[in-house]
Amino acid sequence: MRNIALLLKYEGSAYHGWQVQKNDVTVAETLEKAAAAVVGHKVHMTGCGRTDAGVHAKKYVANFRTDSRIPTDRLPYALNTHLPEDIVVTSAWEEHEDFNAIGSCVRKEYSYLIYNSHIRDPFYVNRAWFYPKHLNEAVMQAAADRFVGTHDFAAVRSVGTDVKSTVRTVYYFNVERQGELITCRVCANGFLYNMARAMVGTVVYAAEGKLSPRDIDGILERGDRTAAGPTAPPGGLYMTSLWYDDGKAVFHV
Repeated sequence: MRNIALLLKYEGSAYHGWQVQKNDVTVAETLEKAAAAVVGHKVHMTGCGRTDAGVHAKKYVANFRTDSRIPTDRLPYALNTHLPEDIVVTSAWEEHEDFNAIGSCVRKEYSYLIYNSHIRDPFYVNRAWFYPKHLNEAVMQAAADRFVGTHDFAAVRSVGTDVKSTVRTVYYFNVERQGELITCRVCANGFLYNMARAMVGTVVYAAEGKLSPRDIDGILERGDRTAAGPTAPPGGLYMTSLWYDDGKAVFHV
């Protein structure tokens, strides 16, 4: 069996996240059906992360196994003929037999968009968090800096998937403004359920003066979810970069 890796992107508004679910349309289910139509047998897709309902991906890696001999350079075109317009496979390649889209991934970057204007923009509906009150990006950055490093991030996660540990390492959390659009980019070795969105909500709280950047140290130490900021809406979140290094597959997309 060949182990095929896919690089894809999707606009997630119409989907209940990545993971296959019984009663909701998901990205994985849609991709599996397209792949089955192409290779002629049932397919199981392993994705690099369980993005939530309404979350998008500019870069996303998945893998599946097949005995089909279709050349990898033809797979994106074949898959895209069976996919809706909001999911696009951009490339495909064959990986070693143990490659796993989530298990081989060592770092991920999410970007969160905030449309910070008094008047909403219809082109950012479900693609950015419309926030009419002016936010000071310098204060947001000062708050974001407190998250960088290895910490217990229980204070910025929602109850959901069970995990062995809530300790993660955040490599950077950068806040940039271009006009009315604020982009928050956070990179870590893994993310807890709703962690990125809760981190964004917390730095927004800091910009609002509801907490100080230095308060975040204590919030993380206590694991106090009620003291941190809200979970930002899903439509502003994008998976934007992935790093792989399992000793055999070493690449960055």
